[in-house]
Amino acid sequence: MRKLALIGTVLAVATGLTETVARAQTTELNFGIIATEASTNLKTVWEPFLAAMAKGTGYKVNGFYASDYAGVIEAMRFKKVQVAWHGNKSAMEAVNRASGQIFVQSVDVDGNPGYWSHLIVNNDSSFQKLEDVLKCDKSLDFGNGDPNSTSGFLVPTSYIFAAKNIDPKACFKTVRNASHEANAMAVANKQVMVATSNSENLRRLETTAPEARKKIRVIWTSPLIPSDPLVWHKDLAPEAKTKLYTWLMSYGRVGTPEEIASAQKVLAGLGWAPFNPSNDNQLLPIRILEANKSIMKIKGDDKLPADAKAAQIAPLEAEIKKHQAEADKADTSVFRKQVVLFAEADKAKDQAALKKLIGEFATNAANTPTN
Repeated sequence: MRKLALIGTVLAVATGLTETVARAQTTELNFGIIATEASTNLKTVWEPFLAAMAKGTGYKVNGFYASDYAGVIEAMRFKKVQVAWHGNKSAMEAVNRASGQIFVQSVDVDGNPGYWSHLIVNNDSSFQKLEDVLKCDKSLDFGNGDPNSTSGFLVPTSYIFAAKNIDPKACFKTVRNASHEANAMAVANKQVMVATSNSENLRRLETTAPEARKKIRVIWTSPLIPSDPLVWHKDLAPEAKTKLYTWLMSYGRVGTPEEIASAQKVLAGLGWAPFNPSNDNQLLPIRILEANKSIMKIKGDDKLPADAKAAQIAPLEAEIKKHQAEADKADTSVFRKQVVLFAEADKAKDQAALKKLIGEFATNAANTPTN
């Protein structure tokens, strides 16, 4: 028995060593990019960034362009993608079921701390405000967002439809789910009367389809949505995480004036400034929003008796309370204090301080517990 136990121990150690070696030999990264618009347009702005990443990290970096958000989530789940750009809603799905972890956050090129969801109509439309499109007489065609999109689906569903106890399928003549770009073009071409969009995509249209952008008018704007995160798979080797994090946080901040200007030009093509530190706590407001959406849906269900509603709502309210407590704690955490220091160093363009802080963030992010 002792021999069998010893053999088992040796095999376990050998397996662990094999996994460690395999993880240490990271030479290639597949980078997932959510389908906010046609892959041809996405490649135009993403390939220069991925090429810079490859040069800066020494890894071969491949862009992974799926036809919808779920494609990137599933690719990460099955370890076909190691790193990905997500919206907050799809990042939440990646964290929940694809072993994802948020590690940095994008920053609007104008320095905004986030972006906004919109409802849009054609310029020729008589609709001027939200109430104009919510008559719910099933006369309008509606372009909804990808179900895993924060600004295209979760935010308008929560703030408009769930809040007003409206089922879009019962309200509109037709409802179709599509990317931000597809919905915007459908509105510009009068194929749908109203659709969801966001401030980032409308700005992108000024470059990719300026004539179409001129035909679009915003009739509703959401509260601010946190900027999009980058997510890596928990199983990415720590040394790969450290190298990737250091490069991403330094890109557009650290280097010669020429290097910084070149990096910022590439980032501007994506509509971004240099990245900021982040973690999974970024998702707490989104989790609260999702739970509130579910509560509103339950409250508006006329088929459910009061006791059944109460039974379903109670755990959701407990979930909201838990997430709010976590958010309050995060606001006073050591990480948040470091982020403030980082912002001060960034504003002062203090490269020595930036390098030191980036090193600390990278080490902590690479060694964050994965269970």
